[in-house]
Parts: sequence; C-alpha cells; structure tokens
Amino acid sequence: MKPSDLLRIVDSMHRDKNIEKEVVFRAVEAALVTAARKHYGEEAAISFQIDREKGEITGSCDGNSLVYEEVIGRIGAQTAKQVIIQKLREAERDALIEEFEAQLNELVSGVVQRNEGGVTTVALGSVEAILPRSEQIPKEAYHPNQRIEAIVTDVRAQGSRVKVVLSRTRPKLVQRLFEQEIPEIAEGIIKINAVSREPGHRSKVAVSSDDQQVDCVGACVGVRGSRIRTIKDELGGEQIDIVRWSSDPQALITNALKPADVEEVILCQMLGRAIVLVKEDHLSLAIGKRGQNVRLASKLVGWDIEIMTQEELEKQIEKAVAGFCQIEGITEDLANQLVGEGYLTYDDLSVIEPDDLMSMGELSEEQVDNIVTTAEEMAEAAAQAGTDGRGRKQAGGASDSGGTDQNGPKN
Repeated sequence: MKPSDLLRIVDSMHRDKNIEKEVVFRAVEAALVTAARKHYGEEAAISFQIDREKGEITGSCDGNSLVYEEVIGRIGAQTAKQVIIQKLREAERDALIEEFEAQLNELVSGVVQRNEGGVTTVALGSVEAILPRSEQIPKEAYHPNQRIEAIVTDVRAQGSRVKVVLSRTRPKLVQRLFEQEIPEIAEGIIKINAVSREPGHRSKVAVSSDDQQVDCVGACVGVRGSRIRTIKDELGGEQIDIVRWSSDPQALITNALKPADVEEVILCQMLGRAIVLVKEDHLSLAIGKRGQNVRLASKLVGWDIEIMTQEELEKQIEKAVAGFCQIEGITEDLANQLVGEGYLTYDDLSVIEPDDLMSMGELSEEQVDNIVTTAEEMAEAAAQAGTDGRGRKQAGGASDSGGTDQNGPKN
C-alpha cells in the first residue's frame, strides 16, 4: 500500500465514521503485527510503526528490519484485513457510545421504523434506538415514518453494535421541550425549578425569573397559549400546569394546588407534611380526579400534602389528642405538642424519632420505646379494623373513609 493511499483511507475513516485518526493508525499497526506473527510465530518480538505525517510503514522482528509487503503474504494480508475491520468496528461503536453518552437526558428527534412486541424502533441517523413499552406514553401509538421526540436514558455496547434507549415518559422530556420551545428558558431568563408528571395525563412545571419585568408564567404560556399548545401537542394532549415557583414552601404549595383556592397551609416539619385547609366546595378541585392534582403537587414541592377543611382538622385534632392520651406515658400536654407537630395518627406516632419524643416530653428511653411499641400495635389494630388511611384527601391515596376507631385517632 502506498503511503498516500494509507493517509487517504485514514482521513476518510475519520470524516465518514467519526473515528479519530490515531485510532485508525493503531488499528492498522495492530493488524500488521497480528499478520506478521502468522509468519514469524507468536514468540517473535514484532512491531510496526506508521509515520502519521507521511504514511510510511516501518517494522522490526527481534531487532531486524521488516518490509511488511514481503513478510505478510496472502494469508497474512487477509488476517490483517480482518483485524483492521474488527478494530474499526469497535472504534466506530465506541465513538457512537461516546456521542450518545454526551446526549444522556437530552432531547433527540428520530423517525419511527417499526413496532415489534410493544417495542418501537426509532432511527437516530445511522443508529437504531429503542423506545420500550414502559417508556411510552400510555395509549400513544407510533407509526412508521412518524417523527417523534424523546430523551436518551441509556447507552451501552451490545456486541459490535450500540444500544440506545429512549423515553417519552420522564419528567425530563417536559423540561427539554420547554427549553426548546421557550427562548427565555434557553437564554436563562426563566428557570425551571421542578417538574412532576403522570405521562399522558398531566404535568406540573414550576418556573421562576430573576427579572421582575418578565412574567415567567405568561412567557411559558405564550400569546393565546401558542407556546404551551405546541408542547401539549407533542405530548399527545397532556395537560400542563405552569406553577409560579417560590422559595417559601407555603406559597409554593398554594400555587401548586391551583386552580383550587387554599385558605391555609400548615407545615409539619418533623414529618415533612403539609396540611392544607380549603373550603368544602374546593375539596374535589384541590384533590383532582383520582387524587391527581394533590399527588402531582406533592411531588413538585417535595412535601406530603394532606387536604382537609377547617372543621375536619379540628375534629381530627380532638380525636388524636384523646387517642394519644390513652397511651401510657403521654400526657395531655404532650399529646397537644405531638398534634401541633402534625402527628395525627398512631401510624404517625409509630415512626417518630425517639430523640424528638424524648425532648418533647422529657421522657426516658424506655418510656419512648413503650410509647412507640404501643403506637405500632394500635396502628396495626386500626388497619385490621379497616380504619387505616387518613382519608380521601391525602396525597398518597383516594379513599373516602374517615373518622377514628374507638381506641384513638384513625390510622
């Protein structure tokens, strides 16, 4: 092979396959060594070097100079060709892995190729990625030649090929679509602080702006809803609530539960719980269909949100105090302190930090252990009696049961 031909091939591989020139040079050198061993044996000290600038090849065997055309021969040349092909395939695969690893959690656009067993294959340039059923928006259908957008969630080598996994269900997809469609976000004027999502149904996106002249919510909605409509269409009509971010948890929780009107937010720091008071006619609106609104709001703000009316809270507090007072070692004063910190059920009390309870009631370690054990037993009894669950208005559930058992607060 002429030096000029070798340099041309290396340059072509670099441009067409995105493989570094040095990788190609090393692959050729390794192939020549492998081929030469067919002639000189595995124990021979063989090496080949390629001048990166001139393309000239020099070699040696046990300290003696080699002319590679003379010593490789026809069999050796075929071996060299196979080694080069293998090395270049590996290099091409590694280059693709590196390329897509840089795109993890980023938005990519591809064309649907086919659907097999619930898995959709999507062409991303020269690479075929997969969109597993678990990463597809429920009830969304994908047709051949349809262009879709997704985020890259995983990249790995699979033999000589590259496996790229996509997702259309992650909250990150919503964030990336906002960044793509709303210039103020791409420019850093508006910031996305948090996203919660139930794919195919509803998302909540909390946004803020350091520029007081920029209405972060209005900018995301766009003129007559044009910007948000584009994002919703890409997500198959998924409802999107844009929430004004606040560093104040009470304000943020209030914003996250809109369109419901919130009367008061009580933060229970020890439990990471927020009790939200609303009027009776706003209960269903705050909770949402099957608890979706409060569930998404809870994920968005990072607090366990429980919604109730003022009357319900007062009744629950009264019953909780009475129930806690039945546990040996808990005085009425301590019961009121516990309720004030948001502990409203035996189940809540069973997971209290012992040190917190000791400091609140000036109790011994043994007394605290007895209280927690009793609370666990009463919580289990309440669950078996069918009074488990705080009620229909908790972020984690949609039950309509309420009230307490006869021995203390409902669990």
